[in-house]
Amino acid sequence: MINEFVPLADLTTMRVGGTARYFFIIKNEADVISAYSFAKENGTSFFVLGGGSNTVISDDGFAGVVMKMEMKGVHFSDEHDGAVIAVAEAGENWDTFVAMTIEHGLYGLENLSAIPGTVGAAPIQNIGAYGIEVSDTIAWVEALDPVTMSTHRFRARECHFGYRDSFFKTDEGRELIVLRAAFSLKRNGDLRIGHDDIKKYFSERKLPIELSAIRQAITDIRSAKLPDLRNIGTAGSFFKNPVISRSKADELCVRYPGALCFPVDDKNVKISAAWLIDHVGGWKGYHEGGIGVYEKHALVLVNYGTGTAAELISLAEKIIADVKNKTGIALVPEVCIV
Repeated sequence: MINEFVPLADLTTMRVGGTARYFFIIKNEADVISAYSFAKENGTSFFVLGGGSNTVISDDGFAGVVMKMEMKGVHFSDEHDGAVIAVAEAGENWDTFVAMTIEHGLYGLENLSAIPGTVGAAPIQNIGAYGIEVSDTIAWVEALDPVTMSTHRFRARECHFGYRDSFFKTDEGRELIVLRAAFSLKRNGDLRIGHDDIKKYFSERKLPIELSAIRQAITDIRSAKLPDLRNIGTAGSFFKNPVISRSKADELCVRYPGALCFPVDDKNVKISAAWLIDHVGGWKGYHEGGIGVYEKHALVLVNYGTGTAAELISLAEKIIADVKNKTGIALVPEVCIV
């Protein structure tokens, strides 16, 4: 069923933006084909909206077709090597799905607890947190090519995963519509507790380190750092952590002692964008109109209720320019700006 001039702001966690000229709710593959056919017949563009947690809609809205992904369903199957394949439809809530895997006693996704969004967006963005990325467990992703109306199953290696990146964000792959994803999980796995925040959490509480406790720890840690979405709009981490050369990092540490860097390989390191925004730019807690930089986490831009997309983008551009001017490092948005 097609709807017209549908407000989009409340369908995103940032809660900014205008209306969709055309709006389809996607419950199955036939709905995808119907929506795409409509877009093609009317000569207009389209984009797929999941949970709206990593999306910023312009104040002018979207002049084409918005497909609201609501395909649901999860099933589990045992593999011969002791792994369990968990298949989830693209419209499933990501954190609800993670909770289901833990209820089944499956290891692999626990560190990705409490991340807002949908299953379909997870492989596109290659979401990651607390030492892991979703690509660590992806077995395959199924996506529809709307041009040929055919479905293709992409094995993990075909997805070309990178840091907050995948084949589905390239020129060749961005028109594909992710339908479902499969995850290879373990009944007896190793818990990843190397992140300092996780170590501190368990050290302070003297709790046994087990699967369900890791999920609770991640949920508590994220809740302490991030805004309550019921009260404040946000798209979470707004910028990617830049990857720079070790020599560049050494130069930076001379000028800014204490810069947070993490090894990537022999030649490169990843530097904390939050650290740059806070310690180099001093932006943490800054307000401009109805938009600001969250006082508890400099990587998080927030809407205090009256903000607009224009104000948000303006602030982001000022932060990018400031950090670039002072360090030569270009921050790149992690969010999708439509």
